[in-house]
Amino acid sequence: MTNGNNNLVKLNFTGRIDSGNAAEVEQKIFSELEGRTGASVEIDASELSYISSAGLRVILRIKKSFPDMKIVNVNSEVYEILDMTGFTEMMPVEKAYRVISVDGCEVIGHGANGTIYRIDRDNVVKVYNNADALSDIQHEREVARLALILGIPTAISYDVVKVGESYGSVFELLNAESFSKILSTQPEKMDWCVKEYVKMLKRIHSTEVPEGKLPDMKETALSWAEFMKPYLPEDAGSKLVSLVEAVPHDDHMIHGDYHTKNLELQNDEVLLIDMDTLAIGNPIFELASMFNAYVGFSETNHENIKKFQGFDFETAGKFWHKTLAEYLCTNCETKIREVEDKARIIGYTRLIRRSIRRGGLESESEKKNIELWTEELVGLLKKTDTLCFEPNELDIEASPENLSEVQAFVEEKIEAENCSPKDVMQIGVAVEEIFINIASYAYAPEKGKATVRIEVSNDPLAVSITFIDHGIPYDPLAKEDPDVTLSAEEREIGGLGIFMTKKIMDDVKYEYIDGQNILTLKKTL
Repeated sequence: MTNGNNNLVKLNFTGRIDSGNAAEVEQKIFSELEGRTGASVEIDASELSYISSAGLRVILRIKKSFPDMKIVNVNSEVYEILDMTGFTEMMPVEKAYRVISVDGCEVIGHGANGTIYRIDRDNVVKVYNNADALSDIQHEREVARLALILGIPTAISYDVVKVGESYGSVFELLNAESFSKILSTQPEKMDWCVKEYVKMLKRIHSTEVPEGKLPDMKETALSWAEFMKPYLPEDAGSKLVSLVEAVPHDDHMIHGDYHTKNLELQNDEVLLIDMDTLAIGNPIFELASMFNAYVGFSETNHENIKKFQGFDFETAGKFWHKTLAEYLCTNCETKIREVEDKARIIGYTRLIRRSIRRGGLESESEKKNIELWTEELVGLLKKTDTLCFEPNELDIEASPENLSEVQAFVEEKIEAENCSPKDVMQIGVAVEEIFINIASYAYAPEKGKATVRIEVSNDPLAVSITFIDHGIPYDPLAKEDPDVTLSAEEREIGGLGIFMTKKIMDDVKYEYIDGQNILTLKKTL
């Protein structure tokens, strides 16, 4: 009935424990436990088929004498008895789990904490890497329920099973097909996949999470940055930490492992799976993990993406670029690259840390990867002042050569509001005049950056375009308007740009705040 040592005693309950044999069972148990005061007791109920109140009293007496006690491998019928009588609240009680095999099963997902297999047409199982995964399973079930309550379509585990030396969660996914499989077998559907993928991503990022329900991804990213400090030049390490620290707190949801294997199409409904990485935080942390999934992990070995997602590196890069464009609602390459570079900072930080912790510095091939990623990271840190981004802002060098990028960025945003061709043309003229003015004079003879911000308001529908630079203080509105009644011979050349801007726009406002020239144009549409 018993085996163990001074610290742990294991008891096997078999058959029935009822009023007819409870006294005998209790006597044998306490005989075996004699002299084991303070020991932990584990009751294996795998062969226990029946228990009455008399048997429950035996368990309660053991618990009183040996407070550190748990019951494992309990079948569903006995578990129901223990649960309805409150025993599951008094002590740890673990159900017996159905044993399944995943040999030969299709892998449909793979993440940091486990692998998802399709076990039949209707069901999948997530097998956890951690052999003692029951607490992980419980966590994932809780956060998945939270996500569902908050409006995120996901599958909820309906069963826990034993798989080899670990455990798995079973989900019903009838005829579901991952976005990875769609991309690898139906490449013509890439644009559809991008739109649905981004639609779900925006749904996640717009979901506010009640306080304390999910971990804060900023804290995790900060720990990565702190880890990296000794492996970077001093100024780069300090800047990395300060950039992460400066990211504002955000209570909106992020998935944390958002890639195409974790999005399933089931009966025309898109479902999000693999929910154990759910957190809250700024979207830049999400985009960083996405960069790694499609580019970072496979940057030096293009076979990695094929093994991981089932499609090639070229497809992955194209999907990543299209996703960023769709998410940011722009085809402006400068804007896309700006946000990608911010994501790369966190992405490379995570890759380097991961490799070092896995002994990468002792491997010649991994050491080369670390050196490459570190060089990229240091270069990015030199030119980045914030990890935050706004979809409706463009940070760009104030150079006349970049005018077309600025105008294209502005036109994309205002055309989305169904502006008339006249409004588009007039706003384009105003944008050219202001940007060229900044590019020509703000930093002369040096170069500097300008920020162009677009905001649309309703009732009435109006657009505001704000130009920000850190150049010499200059108020263009202070200049006297030219006299347009003079003849060509009497007129001075120049001075018409700001005059036209004031005439074209409904309002033009200038401010100089904290070392910044801020000029805002407003037009009712």
